[in-house]
Amino acid sequence: MQRVVVTGANRGIGLEFARQLLARGDRVYAACRHPGKALALTGLAAAHPGHLHVLPLELTSERSIAEFVREFAALGDALDLLINNGGILVTGERFGALTAKSLNDSFAANAAGPLLVTQALAPLLDKGNKPRVVNITSELGSLAMARRFGTPSYSISKAALNMATRQLAAVLAPRITVFCLHPGWVRTDMGGANAPLTVEQSVTAMLNVIDAATAADAGRYLDYAGAALAW
Repeated sequence: MQRVVVTGANRGIGLEFARQLLARGDRVYAACRHPGKALALTGLAAAHPGHLHVLPLELTSERSIAEFVREFAALGDALDLLINNGGILVTGERFGALTAKSLNDSFAANAAGPLLVTQALAPLLDKGNKPRVVNITSELGSLAMARRFGTPSYSISKAALNMATRQLAAVLAPRITVFCLHPGWVRTDMGGANAPLTVEQSVTAMLNVIDAATAADAGRYLDYAGAALAW
């Protein structure tokens, strides 16, 4: 049984991670901004008593991150897997009307948040069994693949998350393995109805990659099937 933290677990990919991890017997600590509104997680908790804990976490708040770690430490003394899935996508951005707020909010949630959460949980990960940190990124954060203007706040912040992954991998190796995964284009509120992958397909594939990961994968940028992506 693994002890797993999943951020952004109230919907979409994060919720599916929680479902599949619980189904195989893992203990899940599901983080989201408003646990009282996370009805799907409440249903999962009823179906898996004692195996799911829902905790509040605002990725843009250092105080919230500290409180989350304090609450987690009261429930468990070690962590095996951290899935940094939480983040935001600002829609409708266009050149000529970009705002500092959108850029700052995206960076805080998508890059700084996962970095700070990992830093705060590192002592508990260090006590875990084959501890891993997985940052859910996007191919939109790839500099090599950038060919058009679109979703700038999201793309720039995911590029920053990729660099944060490399930084974390360097400082936490060899004890803790840190890498990033692109989940594919997934049929979620963020991905839209035209996406080719279901959340079930994406998460099943990503869990296969996560389970097979070794220390040699530290700092890598992979897609949901485990193929290397260009930085």
